[in-house]
Amino acid sequence: MKRSKNRFVNYIIVLVFFVVFQILLSTGHLSSLITGQLIPIVAYMIMAVSLNLVVGISGELSLGHAGFMSVGAFTGVIVEAALLSKMDPSALNGNMGMQMLILAVAIVIGAAVAAVAGFLIGIPVLRLNGDYLAIVTLAFGEIIKNLLYCLYVYIDDRGLHFSLDPNSLNGTTVLNGPMGALGIKKISTFAAGCVLLLIVLFIIQNLINSKSGRAIMAIRDNRIAAEASGLHVTKYKLMAFVTSAAMAGAAGALYALNYSTIVPKKFDFNTSILVLVFVVLGGIGNMTGSLIAAALLTVLPEMLREFSTYRMLIYAIVLIAVMLLTNNAKFKAFLNGPFHKEKKEGKE
Repeated sequence: MKRSKNRFVNYIIVLVFFVVFQILLSTGHLSSLITGQLIPIVAYMIMAVSLNLVVGISGELSLGHAGFMSVGAFTGVIVEAALLSKMDPSALNGNMGMQMLILAVAIVIGAAVAAVAGFLIGIPVLRLNGDYLAIVTLAFGEIIKNLLYCLYVYIDDRGLHFSLDPNSLNGTTVLNGPMGALGIKKISTFAAGCVLLLIVLFIIQNLINSKSGRAIMAIRDNRIAAEASGLHVTKYKLMAFVTSAAMAGAAGALYALNYSTIVPKKFDFNTSILVLVFVVLGGIGNMTGSLIAAALLTVLPEMLREFSTYRMLIYAIVLIAVMLLTNNAKFKAFLNGPFHKEKKEGKE
């Protein structure tokens, strides 16, 4: 019953978030600064809950989550370009249904390609533990970024072409190496992002509460005992890792199709650490906390932009203060005191 309530709380948080900001958008009470951050906020929410599946539920530290996001992002851009090359560009103007269809296809294929990448990297990597796993996933993220620096994609009359030679470009350029993807048609919407977030929450929370989810948590709590009980450790760890990678790929496609230009440098080590900060501050294994932390910490640097040089210093101080408070026994007792008192009185 407690888990069911927690699941519905997360759905309600997303729905309230969507309704409130949709009303603010329609009435013009939302600044252009915050309006431009809505889709990135949703994308980072998806990233946070997907990483929490690996860090909080599976108990493994991954530092290359931005790599899966980049795979989904550039796959989504390539899919969009390929679909648009087969149709009249003017037919897309004002046709919201067609735009949503292209966005859905790009997100699904981006998630699928990221899942394949997660499967390929997970087979050797998930045999490692602790710091070794973190280092290898970090290396994976950097490898993906550097591969994208060397990748050139273009479309001509014969179709879609991939190359590592910049001189081979011929036709419409989709991905231009370190310059990234250019001329992206912005089709991501806030509503589509919230729908995707609800789907991701549904998938992850149902996985956690399934037989496989309980096996994943058993392996996290005691790997030796779980293995002795007959659980296939690599199988269940790979299940969580691949699911998390797919969700990150979907978030990447949503994120990339919100901009006209996207570069590989955006998905570097710093992005992986940022998402990990969301997970840690929100509470490891706590999906509700991940949602709230991702939303607040994504928009906070923009709200502090008026402080110019000092905004990142203030941001760092806020992070440190939150970490100290959330790990302070007296502060926890202060927050939980009334609740525990009422609970105790109820039992009496």
